[in-house]
Amino acid sequence: MHTHSNCWTAARRFLVLLFGLLASTLVQAAGLLTPSDGSLPPLDLKDQHVTVVIEDGYAVTTVEQVFHNPHARDLEAIYSFPVPEHGAVGEFTLWIDGKPVTGEVLEKQEARRVYEEEKQAGRDAGLTEKDEYKTFDISVSPVRAGADTRTRLVYYQTASVDSGIGRYVYPLEEGGVDEEKLAFWTASPKVTGSFSFDLHLKSGYPVDAVRVPDRSQAQVTQVGPDEWKVHLSSRNAAGPAQEEGAPAAPPGFNPQQASGAAFTLDKDLVVYWRHQAGLPGSVDLVTYKPEAGKRGTFMLTVTPGDDLKAITEGSDWVFVLDVSGSMQGKYATLADAVQRALGKLRANDRFRIILFNNGSQELTRGYVNATPEAIKQYSAEVARVQPSGGTNLYAGIDQGLASLEADRTSAIVLVTDGVANVGETAQRKFIELVKRKDTRLFTFIMGNSANRPLLEAMTKASGGFALSISNSDDIVGQLLTAMSKVSHEALHGVEVKIAGVKTADITPKEIGSLYRGQQLVLMGHYWGDGPAKVELTGRISGQPKTYRTQFDFPAQTTQHPELERLWAYATIRDLQEEMEDFGVKADLERAATDVALEYGLVTDYTSMIVLREEQFAARNIQRSNQARVAVEQTARQQRAQAAPVSRRVDAQQPMYSSSRAGHSGSGAIDGWSMLALLGLLFAVRRMRRTA
Repeated sequence: MHTHSNCWTAARRFLVLLFGLLASTLVQAAGLLTPSDGSLPPLDLKDQHVTVVIEDGYAVTTVEQVFHNPHARDLEAIYSFPVPEHGAVGEFTLWIDGKPVTGEVLEKQEARRVYEEEKQAGRDAGLTEKDEYKTFDISVSPVRAGADTRTRLVYYQTASVDSGIGRYVYPLEEGGVDEEKLAFWTASPKVTGSFSFDLHLKSGYPVDAVRVPDRSQAQVTQVGPDEWKVHLSSRNAAGPAQEEGAPAAPPGFNPQQASGAAFTLDKDLVVYWRHQAGLPGSVDLVTYKPEAGKRGTFMLTVTPGDDLKAITEGSDWVFVLDVSGSMQGKYATLADAVQRALGKLRANDRFRIILFNNGSQELTRGYVNATPEAIKQYSAEVARVQPSGGTNLYAGIDQGLASLEADRTSAIVLVTDGVANVGETAQRKFIELVKRKDTRLFTFIMGNSANRPLLEAMTKASGGFALSISNSDDIVGQLLTAMSKVSHEALHGVEVKIAGVKTADITPKEIGSLYRGQQLVLMGHYWGDGPAKVELTGRISGQPKTYRTQFDFPAQTTQHPELERLWAYATIRDLQEEMEDFGVKADLERAATDVALEYGLVTDYTSMIVLREEQFAARNIQRSNQARVAVEQTARQQRAQAAPVSRRVDAQQPMYSSSRAGHSGSGAIDGWSMLALLGLLFAVRRMRRTA
């Protein structure tokens, strides 16, 4: 018991420091873009209605918007919002002559060319593009003088659970790291009319609590033991009046429940849910195979059991902190947190502090024990730093890796909200760098526009893990979850083999490591049906470990057509990661483009174009995505009428003998205590804001 207490005490001390590092930020917001030189008058984002359904391991987000042109001439609307974490856009619909027209995917340059031609001709057109890892940009032309234009965007993403806690983020904070874009455009984040957000959570495992941090007006309702709903709405009483023939708000929006203030798209919407007593160590299977004799698609989710032991020896912590110009406004909080938190470390723990912007410097000049004198000295030095300059991420990590000692447990904690824009920026160079040392990199990704692909890739290469942090998060909860991983053993070198049913095209190609409470999500194709033997192997503290189970793949299922797009997105990510590591290759780029075209996804290589129906025909553009969207909409309507269903397939032959992931009492905080702390933190933060 004493060992477990010491382990959790160390975790709490480390947590206090990290919480301070991430507690505040300055952000840009999603919204309508207007040239900053004032060459065009601004439009209004009149209405925005968001509907989210989370079930069977993935989330479907639908965003309906109404753009209003209050001016006497036709204008183009350009709306920009952050790329959701691992979000794949599969539908863009524009209302033309009062009827919805669904877009089709073309190669990026071709889609832009077609859009510009239609815009110049004065015909209705819309375009959704992806700006790398940063934003999705929606262009609509024309928004008629004095009139409204309505659009709908649908995207998909996996919705995994960590240590019994699920998390969904609707991103609105644009990270402010794209300097060229910020210099040219001014974003208007106001919804001048009405805003609503409705989330429907359906789970195969009991959910006993749902929270929406920092949104006191959100209505949370339990409609069953495994089913919850969240509703948030706002109406601007001074906004534009409803015009005759204007699109109506979607079902579920009640203006009588809405507040009188306009909604501003400057803060992420985050929803947490907690599973009752966590999740069992289990295997879940969701499939889509509309024809028994053809290929199917599967999503296999493995929730590990709780057999990873606590680490009790003293550790070395290397904090690599971003002090570039984008950290302005956050640094005072960071410095104060360092002063308060360093004093909480144990005497047998050591630390180093690395700061980086255009270059890097080490404040601690080697490892330092947490004595009162050292704390006072380095707290003062940290406080004197003035954030400025670019982001030489490579230099910061390189210096952090220096002087690691092989006989000490070490971890590098990287906290950054920026993008590598000074010095080395090639991803493969970062991969080579982190592989030089046998240490884990733990990355906290701040903001929606950080270079998530790079940060995740190098973290994975080190065998560590990355967490995305929103300013609307219960940050302490995110870090508590992370600390339960850092303070416990992990399963490294994970591999999965499936025998029996024929499978192929499995993604991710390389799994890496599994930490305490993490889920493993595999996607792939399968043929036939019947029993499959699944074996998961890895190493714990250098010793081999094997888990096995057996279950059946179904011959035919039609409930989840979205799995095909999720598989396609994951496959494209694998191809992009390979090109980032080893250089762009024409065949890999062509493969990624072909997958995106076949499955109708907006990617770095493809965009989605909406034209008048006669123009689709005139340009000989096949309506394949329109057909796919219709199939998905029908399936969602059918699922909406059904009760939540358990997708667990290993109940008869459990893969894990231990019952719960992350709640064994082995020194890490459990889900009940975590939620209590989340509530306490939320209350403290609100009191500070109103003081």
